[in-house]
Amino acid sequence: MMKNYQLKVFEMEAFILMIEKLIFIYLCLAVIYLFLFSFFSLWERKHKHPVSPKKIKFLILIPAYKEDSVIMDSVNSALAQDYPKDKMELVVISDRMKDETNSILTNLPLTLFVISPENSSKGYALNYAIEQLENKSYDMVVVLDADNVVGSDFLFNLNNCHYSGSKAIQAHRVAKRIDSELAVLDAISEEINNSIFRKGHINIGLSSALIGSGMAIDFNWFKENCSKLVSAGEDKELEIMLLKDGIYIDFLEDVLVYDEKVDKEVTFYNQRRRWLAAQFWSLYIGIKSLPKAIIKNNVDYIDKIFQWMLPPRIILIGVVSLMAGITTLLRWDLSVKWWIILLALSFAFAMAVPDYLVTKQNSKAIKRLPLLFVLMILNFFRLKGASTKFIHTNKG
Repeated sequence: MMKNYQLKVFEMEAFILMIEKLIFIYLCLAVIYLFLFSFFSLWERKHKHPVSPKKIKFLILIPAYKEDSVIMDSVNSALAQDYPKDKMELVVISDRMKDETNSILTNLPLTLFVISPENSSKGYALNYAIEQLENKSYDMVVVLDADNVVGSDFLFNLNNCHYSGSKAIQAHRVAKRIDSELAVLDAISEEINNSIFRKGHINIGLSSALIGSGMAIDFNWFKENCSKLVSAGEDKELEIMLLKDGIYIDFLEDVLVYDEKVDKEVTFYNQRRRWLAAQFWSLYIGIKSLPKAIIKNNVDYIDKIFQWMLPPRIILIGVVSLMAGITTLLRWDLSVKWWIILLALSFAFAMAVPDYLVTKQNSKAIKRLPLLFVLMILNFFRLKGASTKFIHTNKG
């Protein structure tokens, strides 16, 4: 009887050790990936796009769902472009905004589409605008969020990049203001993304990741593929379609797009729930074409699928920290490797965060990480239907 009990204990311990080893391998690969691209992001890009001798025609789309409080700043910055007015058209797609707001927009030099679909989504708004403009011709379409503000040279820089051969471009989205601890963490998270998934990637010749706003795409390609957007993660859908077609996505680090950051826990929760669901849905859809991408040696596509297999960063740092602490208490000999990858992960994030966000005051926001970790864990239990359901995150 005692021998059977000891055997079961031994088998259970072996099983637990195997699970611990598998978890470590998965998380270690994620840490190595983040560390390498964070390291590559430290180099400044030498190549600058020359000034184009001609000006292409831009279509600027701003989908706006209940964005009355922020839409005017975005519209005014788009209209203030130092760019030929006959070479740009601004379109606002107003979804459930107030009549007073729509009335003000009507009197501005832009095109206003007022919609009220049964199921709102950014993809629906974009596709609606493209359908209404089917008889018009443009060179590139620019997508901005209703809370985005851009500089007067925004289109000028996009024009130069397009002239150099880029058919898909992501500008550098940064925080408009960081006046709360959550906004600080959101701004830091965005800049880590910019360093690792954008600057670090293009520095070695891989495509940048899209964000969902501040992006410009070849108009004819966008027109052909916009109707295929069906999920709440339209940026990831566009990414996978662009990479499948072998279209390189460039990143303009010096071209800034100012964006409102989340400042409430409920906003963070809803936003990350939508992002998490979109990532899993995109991975499910995208992995089906992975064998073909491998055969064609489509490195950008392969990299994107692997990227979506990684856990969210706040989950990664939370789980690695927990495993380091637990193994230290139970089996210190197993803890060494966990402390090593926790240190490597910390270095990766340290390299990825720009200097302007490294302040004594901002460091106080780190105390909110345990709460955000719990919220992200809770999100895993509420993903059903979130990939196609429109979840509005009001940041205004």
